[in-house]
Amino acid sequence: MAAGAKRTGRGRPTSYKEEFDAQALKLCLLGATNPELAKFFEVAERTIKNWRKEYESFDEAIKKGKAIADGNVAASLYRRAIGYEHNAVKIITVAVGGGQGSAVKEVPYVERFPPDTVACIFWLKNRAPELWRDRSPTDAPPPAGDPAAIARQLRKARAAVEHADGLEETAAPTSDGAPQ
Repeated sequence: MAAGAKRTGRGRPTSYKEEFDAQALKLCLLGATNPELAKFFEVAERTIKNWRKEYESFDEAIKKGKAIADGNVAASLYRRAIGYEHNAVKIITVAVGGGQGSAVKEVPYVERFPPDTVACIFWLKNRAPELWRDRSPTDAPPPAGDPAAIARQLRKARAAVEHADGLEETAAPTSDGAPQ
């Protein structure tokens, strides 16, 4: 039996070692997924799942690493969504004068990044999907009320659509929304 291997009473001995906890944590901090962990440890994905069930410290290391990595990405997405700034340095070449050549100079400045609309949309759709998700016409809730009234509204809507091409631009709908 290999050093550090433990017999579980069935099957072959595990290849799990306590030092895998620290390695899994570091890999997850870098964004590793369970399939990538399996490849790194040279085991099947099922083995990673089994180790997570059997070794609490291994499972906790993976959870901690993934939580920190996910938090960092969420913070970066949030900063991108609302806009941010950071200190930066521009390296320039300046003439010394008098035929003396040039010198390299570092010029500090504040680099600003405006809010990113795509990041805003992504953030809002994931944080409050009931308010910000994309909706199609089929997602609209059915109208409440009397079925006969609903049928009348549908007939009016169909008539409006059928006559829309024939209406003049100046023609206005009547007060009930039907075409004139």
